[in-house]
Amino acid sequence: MSLRDLAPDYVRAIAPYQPGKPIGELAREMGLNPDDIVKLASNENPLGISPKAKAALEREIAELARYPDGNGFDLKAAVAKKYNVDMSQIVLGNGSNDILELVSHAFLTSADAAVYSQYSFAVYALATQAVGATRIEVPAVEYGHDLPAMRAAITPNTKVVWIANPNNPTGTLARPGDLVEFLESCPAHVLVVLDEAYTEYLAPEKRPDTLNWLARFPNVIVVRTFSKAYGLAGLRVGFALTSPEVADVLNRVRQPFNVNSLAQAAACAALEDTVFLDESRRVNDAGMKQLTDAFVHLGLPFIPSYGNFVTFHCGDAAALNQFLLKRGVIVRPIAGYGMPDSLRVSIGLPEENARFITALEEALQD
Repeated sequence: MSLRDLAPDYVRAIAPYQPGKPIGELAREMGLNPDDIVKLASNENPLGISPKAKAALEREIAELARYPDGNGFDLKAAVAKKYNVDMSQIVLGNGSNDILELVSHAFLTSADAAVYSQYSFAVYALATQAVGATRIEVPAVEYGHDLPAMRAAITPNTKVVWIANPNNPTGTLARPGDLVEFLESCPAHVLVVLDEAYTEYLAPEKRPDTLNWLARFPNVIVVRTFSKAYGLAGLRVGFALTSPEVADVLNRVRQPFNVNSLAQAAACAALEDTVFLDESRRVNDAGMKQLTDAFVHLGLPFIPSYGNFVTFHCGDAAALNQFLLKRGVIVRPIAGYGMPDSLRVSIGLPEENARFITALEEALQD
């Protein structure tokens, strides 16, 4: 017997999540100078971290010999103030991925099911499969969530519905009215996870008022992250806002020190840096136009996106990706999402976007 066989069948069947290729890895593979590589694969903030967050990190370094606050009091207080919620409604995570896994571990068993959309974030399927629950994937409509079909897919043993808004990797956005209609029709015992990792990139008029829905729908879990617009991807910090009852259960399975002290300090400061957040949104809007204008010029169809990335269709995506890698440009293949003819590119600085566009033009002329 192999020791591998000690794990349940559903665990052995998991295909591990594939993150964007790191710069160092490409440099080693291709013999490239790391300083000459442009990474547009992981939806990171090209501006880096905010000055306030950086200052907070420098202050916190002296305390690294001590354990972080396992309850995350200061960060919870900052989140509660920012979003006008009670601290009992907050769950902190080691990135928003941690929150997604907490939901699965706390509420799903092998007797349960979870519903998610085709072309939605890969972790929904992984988190569901990791606990042996049944995965129900609903076909997408124009690369976005078909909410009526997802409601119809709910079975008596369904406990969780995963909804990414905006969606990754397609960038689509569900209308607030459609979301409310879905929540009104959803059974009260089904938890609806609204993953809003990219919500800070939305124009105010496009942003669903999900936090005001919490009192009306206690089965809703709103998930946010500091990894995208706030630029703290390397520190891994996210949070959930939900009813105190649901938060209490999630905190029972949460690791007591799952958010480190540097992450807590930087996140508190980042919440206050509205100037940095506004600049991040401005750079993203300009970069989105820079890329989509290029796609139109080159005749490449793309999916209109509300995130900090855009997915475009390019035929032989694997070959194009390899061409770009050889030229020091990293984008994201999404064949694993069932989109083998497409690539996803993150919005970078103007000069990084230009490097990608130039390499893309060379590939199409080759």
